[in-house]
Amino acid sequence: MVKSRTAREKADDGYVPSPRRIERERFKRARARRATAVAALSTLVTGAVLFLVITRSPGWPRTRETFFSLEYARIALPKVLDGLLLNLRLLVVCGAAVLVLGLLLAVARTLRGPVFFPLRALAAAYTDFFRGLPLIICLLMVVFGVPALRLQGVTTDPVLLGGSALVLTYSAYVAEVFRAGIESVHPSQRAAARSLGLSGGQALRFVVLPQAVRRVVPPLLNDLVSLQKDTGLVSIAGAVDAVYAAQIIAGKDFNFTPYVVAGLVFVALTIPMTRCTDWITARMDRRRAQGGLV
Repeated sequence: MVKSRTAREKADDGYVPSPRRIERERFKRARARRATAVAALSTLVTGAVLFLVITRSPGWPRTRETFFSLEYARIALPKVLDGLLLNLRLLVVCGAAVLVLGLLLAVARTLRGPVFFPLRALAAAYTDFFRGLPLIICLLMVVFGVPALRLQGVTTDPVLLGGSALVLTYSAYVAEVFRAGIESVHPSQRAAARSLGLSGGQALRFVVLPQAVRRVVPPLLNDLVSLQKDTGLVSIAGAVDAVYAAQIIAGKDFNFTPYVVAGLVFVALTIPMTRCTDWITARMDRRRAQGGLV
């Protein structure tokens, strides 16, 4: 009988698995292959049913012409990609600002002592307000309200104002993520740091924050994925991003294929980020299960 690869590897170490174990491993592999085949078959059947239902519907010819026109897709794709550069710049700049401001807010909310009560109250009021305020309303208030004040030295650039609104909203969500991570660190960690002679600020910087940040990496990446999608909302201010570029093309002939192209471009950017988030989450879970992550 031919041994499996696992059995050969263990035989090299002087260990020979029993026939029952070899049979059990063979059964597990067969079950995994069967499960993969069933999943693939069910996926194909579901896809075929959906395809037939959609393509045989009475309005499909008109829908295909209006939303899935290859001609308009070829026209829209270069301009949508040009506008996408603005979305990527907003993601990088606003993402960095959100992380910094969110961390500062989280630290302010976790400061101890009555002397820091005003700071804690302001940070709590900020997070409560901007977490409850819809992002679209925040954008409208900042983009149209700030220029209406006619303040000297204050920009009226829609890109900067739209990015500021994104930072105001998302920093409130990120602050709560950081705060949850800080409060998840056991108090004994801070007490041990203080017993070694570290000050309260040093204990927070060198002991608490490194552990807290590692624990909240997956939810932080999820917030960045959401930020990447919401950068398209700056188009309401007139900034020519991917969404607004699609809107300009769609408005000429009332064909909505450019919107579909812009949506697919955002999906193509989001999927790698979400898969990266899943991988990091699974890796941290494995390390935590093995006792390698504090």
